[in-house]
Amino acid sequence: MGKVMPGRYSAEMDGSFVVFIIGMRINKLWAIHKWLPVFNAMGPMMSELYRNREHGFMDASYYISWRGVTIVQYWRSFEHLEQYARTDKLHLKAWQDFHKKVGVSDTVGVYHETYLVPEGQYECVYNNMPIYGLAKAGKHVPVTGRRETARKRLVKS
Repeated sequence: MGKVMPGRYSAEMDGSFVVFIIGMRINKLWAIHKWLPVFNAMGPMMSELYRNREHGFMDASYYISWRGVTIVQYWRSFEHLEQYARTDKLHLKAWQDFHKKVGVSDTVGVYHETYLVPEGQYECVYNNMPIYGLAKAGKHVPVTGRRETARKRLVKS
């Protein structure tokens, strides 16, 4: 996960950005033949995004629960995200395969949420953490001066 950075830090982003949350939920654990292909499809797409940052992808964090996986992604813009979703061959194939093999079956679910974050309309703090989350997608900065409180971090400079 990286070296722990002692102290208090925040993130700084240039301009607006997008937070995209995507995941899958295993509804029927014994239907491994339905949910395993969905699970396996995400790895190659994520590898491709990390290799091709020009798509607008900045970074991601992964969360595993006993029923599935959630990935929080950071994108430069909704246009970048939409362009990737509509034109990437790996993504389109995975989406088509899901509809063909799972369809409306209740064995596995997929979901996403998209949040458009205007410039300066976010705040975060990381205490004694590795460079993580938004700070990994943007700039990792010390919490000093105008960044001392959540309210101050939300005020544009």
